[in-house]
Amino acid sequence: MTVVRIAAVVLSALLTTPAVAVGSSTLATSAPYVPCPAVKPPVPRPAAPSPPPVGPADLAVGGETLATAGLAIPAGASMAPSVTATSWVVADLDSGAVLGGCGPHEHRTPASVQKMLLAAALMPHLDPAQVVEVTRADLQDLDPASSLMGVVEGGRYSIESLWLGLLLKSGNDAANVLARAGGGTAGRQGGVQAMNAEAHRLGANQTHAATPSGLDGPGQYTSAYDLALIARATYSRADFRRYIATRVAEIPARPGTPGLSITHDNTLLDHYPGTLGGKTGFTDLARQTYVGVAERNGRRLAVTLLGAETAPLGSLGEAAALLNWGFALPTDASVGRLVAPDEKKQDRPIAEVRGGLDGHAGAGSSFSLAAILGLGAAVVLAVLLLAASRRHRAARRAANP
Repeated sequence: MTVVRIAAVVLSALLTTPAVAVGSSTLATSAPYVPCPAVKPPVPRPAAPSPPPVGPADLAVGGETLATAGLAIPAGASMAPSVTATSWVVADLDSGAVLGGCGPHEHRTPASVQKMLLAAALMPHLDPAQVVEVTRADLQDLDPASSLMGVVEGGRYSIESLWLGLLLKSGNDAANVLARAGGGTAGRQGGVQAMNAEAHRLGANQTHAATPSGLDGPGQYTSAYDLALIARATYSRADFRRYIATRVAEIPARPGTPGLSITHDNTLLDHYPGTLGGKTGFTDLARQTYVGVAERNGRRLAVTLLGAETAPLGSLGEAAALLNWGFALPTDASVGRLVAPDEKKQDRPIAEVRGGLDGHAGAGSSFSLAAILGLGAAVVLAVLLLAASRRHRAARRAANP
């Protein structure tokens, strides 16, 4: 075989070898876009700003199958229920397996389910026995018609009472007080900064908090996958599990502070067997949102959903339907996993975007850096072999004139 033919074979092998993404041991392959089973809302959704796009690396968090704006369910599984929610995830809190999802990494507006991120960020650092006095600033930017615990200016409340007011009544007033108490010298904004730092630590890359309560704020988003990460972090704490499963809490009166009776607003506690607690949310932009956990036969599943409508089932009915679907799957069913806190970004595979609204996968590059370097090496090798061959022929002619 001549030097030219050797070089041609080497080049051909390199050009036909699958390209590997730079900085990754695995390239997530594109798959056909599968629309999520959906129920058309009886009333059109109000106009809302378009959410920012999600980068390919963030789409791949938890596994390449989750890198889709459409449906991801295990092969051979029964079809997921049709819901109005625009994105959702069902995950096993103990194993970390993601059982299925619809647009799991898509940016959505959170509403009050963002209060769970406040709990994840500050519950480890606030003494439940600490007593905090409510200031005018804690209450001045709240709509009296919004969800409130009912604290009063000048009132003194324990941190534990504020957590109960936050999680049972979705108290926006309690959220402001807790964020200020946990925000250090930066006050409430320091609490919001702690929320964003905790989201980053958990790998919740589509989550950015602008308010501690989940009331709409500029650039405030989350995703169904991120909420599952946050749920896993909060439900790992015994105090959070106790608070979120409380049905009625009595907040005792103090001098200058009236007592309060708080009832949990999550009706699944009494209507869905095995419910361990949950958090609802609603704003005009977010629509209905929900994060909940239920246990069956020793298996704890979390359901997170965003963008649901009040009819025909509402967020609680849709959550129950998704949990029923998840519990019916085999225990080893999975389309991905919930990443552990602080996992290195460089360990995540780089994935192509799998399916937008038009159902077309994103186009990938034809060559990787590794292929280009290999091509260059082959050219250099061919040149060196050709030069060596020429020297050898010249030496033979000199030896045999």
